[in-house]
Amino acid sequence: MTDTTRGHRRTRRRLRLRADDGSATAEYAVVILAAVAFAGVLVAVMRSGEVQQILTDLVRGALTS
Repeated sequence: MTDTTRGHRRTRRRLRLRADDGSATAEYAVVILAAVAFAGVLVAVMRSGEVQQILTDLVRGALTS
């Protein structure tokens, strides 16, 4: 294998790796969006009267035992 062939392979490998530079950032963004959506659903559930009553009863039961 000549030095020129090795140089071309290195260049191609380097260019291939650079093409994926932003993929990690995009993955983090998707995970953060999913976490925010889950937090929104959780807040909506926690604000419902039924859930608040269940939690209140649970805490009272734990404190009186």
